[in-house]
Amino acid sequence: MNKTERQFAIMLELQRSKVLRAEDLAAHFETSVRTIYRDMQAISEAGVPILGSPGHGYSLMEGYFLPPVGFTAEEAVALLMGTDMIEQRLDGDYKAAARAARSKIEAILPEPIREASADVRETMQFLHPGGQGENELGQVRGAILERRKIRMRYLKKIPDSDGKRMSDRIVAPYGLVLVQGNWIMIARCELRQEIRHFRLSRMRDVTVLEERFNLPQGFKLSQYRPPDDRNVHVTIQVNPEIADKITETASFYIEASEQMEHGLLVRFRVRQPEELLPYILSWGGDVEVLEPDSFRNRIREEAEKIRKRY
Repeated sequence: MNKTERQFAIMLELQRSKVLRAEDLAAHFETSVRTIYRDMQAISEAGVPILGSPGHGYSLMEGYFLPPVGFTAEEAVALLMGTDMIEQRLDGDYKAAARAARSKIEAILPEPIREASADVRETMQFLHPGGQGENELGQVRGAILERRKIRMRYLKKIPDSDGKRMSDRIVAPYGLVLVQGNWIMIARCELRQEIRHFRLSRMRDVTVLEERFNLPQGFKLSQYRPPDDRNVHVTIQVNPEIADKITETASFYIEASEQMEHGLLVRFRVRQPEELLPYILSWGGDVEVLEPDSFRNRIREEAEKIRKRY
């Protein structure tokens, strides 16, 4: 980054952060404090109203805004593809906002940049089928912003001991995360009395309640990491020819793999063996469950049910 680029970037940082110390700017731009002092002097001499207060830092005079910012073709592509993704992944309000933002960005781009960015965008595309969970997304997003609880019926992936999959829940929604193309709500469940994860596509009869909640002190979605409670091990023997299918469809669960004389040995770590059931069945006769015996028997039972149907 040359001197001119750095000084312009400093102004952008001041406009975004309001007040910054010379030490902070020096660390951010990987330069010396003395260089920042010189930059500030140059920016002031160029007519930009910079306010400086010893011990507090630098700021732009209130009411001052930088002129419109130009974009390179790559920067324009990043912004425009961002609007494409938002239009596909978010609910109605943001779809409209994304379309409006895209039109504004395209309108202010110089023709050569607009044409260059269009060429690059033609080489990349986001595909999202949509459908499941889209109606719930807007409700959940609003509840999160307003700190309101949600009542819903939830279709669990694995049935309870009584065979039921549907359960009634009241939750305090903390945030939304897009995981492998699926929206996941991070929420505290009153039934389980802990933070749980709910896939929006499995939520039914969603109602936003008047009752409000407070986020736990210090909770930040960007820093949240779910506890790893996958304590059950499942070992299978695999035909090496479908090893790629295993890694493509169930990589999250794989703990280790080893090439043996009679095939590939793959070890999984799961919460419940039933999490692997649909994967094992989809791989058919190319895999064999070695342990635990209870899961091996479960696969045998499912295979027998399939045989009887055909």
